Amino acid sequence: MTENMLCPRLAKAMDLIGKRWTGLILYQLLEGPQRFNAIESALPVSGRLLSERLKELEKEGLVERNVYSEVPVRVEYSLTEKGQSLEEAIRHIESWATNWL
Repeated sequence: MTENMLCPRLAKAMDLIGKRWTGLILYQLLEGPQRFNAIESALPVSGRLLSERLKELEKEGLVERNVYSEVPVRVEYSLTEKGQSLEEAIRHIESWATNWL
């Protein structure tokens, strides 16, 4: 199949979710809102790369960054409604991986 025959929306979705660590970051956030350090300690990813991926996911509307006016300032990341809509697909991939890998 040539590239111009691919569905552009599917191609964009695969490019976004298929980036290294992005799927696992989304999977981690399925558990609920988390601070940066919690996500970083749960995944073997550098802080710089995690920050970059979270910014990309925020830009795409999948992740929301919430800043709380506390001392010290608390920042949490959570899935938006758009991000939560990926749960079924992520769970299916998890199930497939359990059965076949």
